[in-house]
Amino acid sequence: MIKRLQLNADDHRELIAYCRQKDIQFLSTPFDLESIDLLHDLGLETFKIPSGEITNLPYLRKIGALKKEIIISTGMADLGEIEDALDVLMEAGTARENITILHCNTEYPTPFEDVNLRAMLTIKAAFPGIQVGYSDHTSGIEVPIAAAALGATVIEKHFTLDRNMEGPDHKASLEPHELEAMVHAIRNIEKALGDGIKKPSPSELKNKPIARKSIVAARHIRQGEAFTEENLTVKRPGTGISPMRWDEALKMKAARNFNADEIIFL
Repeated sequence: MIKRLQLNADDHRELIAYCRQKDIQFLSTPFDLESIDLLHDLGLETFKIPSGEITNLPYLRKIGALKKEIIISTGMADLGEIEDALDVLMEAGTARENITILHCNTEYPTPFEDVNLRAMLTIKAAFPGIQVGYSDHTSGIEVPIAAAALGATVIEKHFTLDRNMEGPDHKASLEPHELEAMVHAIRNIEKALGDGIKKPSPSELKNKPIARKSIVAARHIRQGEAFTEENLTVKRPGTGISPMRWDEALKMKAARNFNADEIIFL
């Protein structure tokens, strides 16, 4: 079956041309040294290293020497094996900042209890300066969306036109409507992550005076009367003195008469 589905150089050229027409980046994963040469000759911009080749020294050295962008899947690997692969790639000539590591589990489909998504954060902490992502083989779209929320810069997901097609990977792949839903959700997550600065957002500023409260007169207060716990209270809107200044207010006197429910000033 695999031999029958094999793509030759002309097939690759046709796909590359189609990708250019659709304004998407063409990507193909080499599994041997000859395929690396083929893809390099075809002008591949980014090389994806599959999990099974992470311990293939001649393979890693050859890709590293190309000094391209590299995405490396780490299914079945531990941190030590990842470190060894990175050392080979960088010693061969690839810059550290041009490498992205994908946390991955190679079971198809991956049971949710085996995903270990926090390992992506472990990889990120272990290898500063290297981008991290997630290669997903679970059923559904929840886990890659969660990976995006945890900061994944790359998401890999198998895609098929029909899960009933012949072949081992279709059952663990997304159909078109599912892929569209996943991408849409991830784009929303990207927007939702923000810059990390805790401050009022532009959309909520209009709610601030409505939702917050001010110090107001609990009853009629005469000019010169001392503010007390009995003649002051806190009510909406939040357009006056903040209730955080309550203790300050209790040390002062009314500068003029205030009617009940009127916002006071100090």
